[in-house]
Amino acid sequence: MTERLPLFPLNTVLYPGLVLPLHVFEDRYRRLVADLLARPEGEPQRFGVLAIKDGREVAPVREHDGPAGPLDGLGTITGDPLEALHHIGCIADVTSVQELPDGQYKLVVTGTTRFRLRSVDTGGPYLVGEAEPIEEQQGEGAGALALGVERAFRAYQKRLAGARESSLAGEQDLPVEPGVLSYLVAAATLLPTPVKQQLLACPDTATRLTAELDLLRQETAILGWLPSVPAGDLTRQPFSPN
Repeated sequence: MTERLPLFPLNTVLYPGLVLPLHVFEDRYRRLVADLLARPEGEPQRFGVLAIKDGREVAPVREHDGPAGPLDGLGTITGDPLEALHHIGCIADVTSVQELPDGQYKLVVTGTTRFRLRSVDTGGPYLVGEAEPIEEQQGEGAGALALGVERAFRAYQKRLAGARESSLAGEQDLPVEPGVLSYLVAAATLLPTPVKQQLLACPDTATRLTAELDLLRQETAILGWLPSVPAGDLTRQPFSPN
């Protein structure tokens, strides 16, 4: 089954169970939020977050008057947004909303379910997609892999804290459920957006944990050779200005 979802393309990846703050200031996305808030009581207020493959989240300065169109900013020559967006995304539930005096919004959303984008409607002020939910599968050996990933992630955190010349607070409890752990580690590890997208798109939890185990070992080894973490890595946070 598929569901029609408003789409919010971003230069970041949202994972199920993770929280993302958004500052919504463009007209097209203010309209999206307003439409969600206008829904009858009890109807879900949610949209689809997709990482941008080619383009940027904020529309460029326009040469003519009028609000940005749904495709503005996406690097597609043919006008087909499927070329500019990754096809695996995450449904975002609005958990809090603050309307600012100038009509902008501050949102906090929580990722819930992965989906596969099947088609896109560009006829309105913002993109609307036909989304097919993806059920999370555990895969073989997810439990044992989760234990290995937990150990590797703690070693990575310690090495990262050392590279940052900062102290690591007392050990935090990590999720026991392998799927939840896999998404938390994917979100918390400093990795480029294409790599984070690959982790989101893994067919099952075991595959994601296997990839994370390799990535964590590689990143920890690299941090061991660096005197400090490049400033660009330290500023790579899951926050969108739009």
